[in-house]
Amino acid sequence: MRIRFAPLLLSLLVLAIASLASQKLAQPNVSYITYEEARPVLEALREVLPAELASSSAQELPALWPNWVASRDRNIRARLDQGNEDSLVNFLLFGTMFTRNPRITLSEIARVGEGRLMSSGNESPTGAAFLKSVYARADDLLGALSSAGQNERLLFARQLLESKGYEVMTEGGRTRAKQYLLTSLARVLGEHASYAKVLESAKLLGDPSAEFAERSKLYSSRGLSSDTSLLPNFAIEQALASLKSQNLLPVGSVRRVGVIGPGLDFTDKQDGYDFYPEQTIQPFAIIDSLIRFGLARANDLRVVTFDLNPRVNSHLRRATESARRGVGYTIQLPRDPEAQWKPEATEYWSHFGDQISSPVAAVRPPANLGNLTLRAVRVRAAIVSLITPEDTNIVLQRPDLAPGDRFDLLIATNILVYYDVFEQSLALLNVGKMLRPGGFLLSNNALLELPASRVHSVGYNTAVYSNKPSDGDHIVWYQLADK
Repeated sequence: MRIRFAPLLLSLLVLAIASLASQKLAQPNVSYITYEEARPVLEALREVLPAELASSSAQELPALWPNWVASRDRNIRARLDQGNEDSLVNFLLFGTMFTRNPRITLSEIARVGEGRLMSSGNESPTGAAFLKSVYARADDLLGALSSAGQNERLLFARQLLESKGYEVMTEGGRTRAKQYLLTSLARVLGEHASYAKVLESAKLLGDPSAEFAERSKLYSSRGLSSDTSLLPNFAIEQALASLKSQNLLPVGSVRRVGVIGPGLDFTDKQDGYDFYPEQTIQPFAIIDSLIRFGLARANDLRVVTFDLNPRVNSHLRRATESARRGVGYTIQLPRDPEAQWKPEATEYWSHFGDQISSPVAAVRPPANLGNLTLRAVRVRAAIVSLITPEDTNIVLQRPDLAPGDRFDLLIATNILVYYDVFEQSLALLNVGKMLRPGGFLLSNNALLELPASRVHSVGYNTAVYSNKPSDGDHIVWYQLADK
């Protein structure tokens, strides 16, 4: 007897199976890295260990380690608060939905000089115009918070300010909140100026590798930001194409993928906007590229995202829950023609999502965004259901995986740059325990390869995004040795 399913019933059955598989995938526990696992890193990097570890003898470290790891995990997660402040500053500078004042561009900031913009001694006409614009935008933002409605970004901004003790519903509270915003902006601009000096010093060495290494740990004392954008995924797609062409990733060989730090498009400082709902991009970008090159099949692929940010994890869980009800996931794809993207980057923007989604009507951009070009796609619910979000601090934690459940591919872009060499080395240890033999980590960071490590770089590719200086990424291919 042949059983026949109606198309709708068949679709629901596929979604149910994907949901059950996703739930099963979420079962492994997440564990802290043990002292014995970390010992090679501790011994090799003794001179750069955190003070509380460096001051302990080798005999004391095993007993100290569990408490230190738990404490360090709390400290790293606490950096999310400053990252949220950074996102709020980006919202203040680049947001359009709460004000009619024009966005403050990166080129405008660069003309004045990040380190001097908020200085009381900056009396140049350009500096004065910048301050006037910032003050007006701050007033508009704080005014909009009293009628945030269901707007995710305004609700986030109001909740963040209220958590700091600023009552935005009163005039006095808004005055204090405005000063907080300006102080946060001054901090962020000062940090950017110091990062620029570090990179300039690295360039003067005349060694591109040294410059890349310095850039790879640039934000080790910065807050952990969730902001994300499209173009790093263009660089990853190019890396996947190269890996396939060299037969390092054969056709159909990728079944399990981990995305470390998938991010959330709040108002990224490079090309983020706020006139469409918050969205994540990278998990879908990776699936799209893998299917495009035949490296994976949708019916045989599972994707786990690893993030320690509750906002990111909650967003992804809501998306997967909606997918179980048959609802797809819409992604807005803005492109500013004035950004001078390379033709290859524009082509990536044009075909993004064609393997996993259908075109839909895009949100209409505000008039003050000029010639902004926008397209939108809706990712199929069955594709969204492939994703399982996990709360994990990759520096100190990893899922407990059986050998057969380890990953063929891990992706970590703009994540490890937030950690120093010691923390990056711990993360690489965890990566090595998560990959299958021969599996790959793709990252836009230069990571120290200690003698005891089984994860080593085997190649790289460089993607150039636009005609602007240094606008691109090096993607390094790290592979876990078979033995």
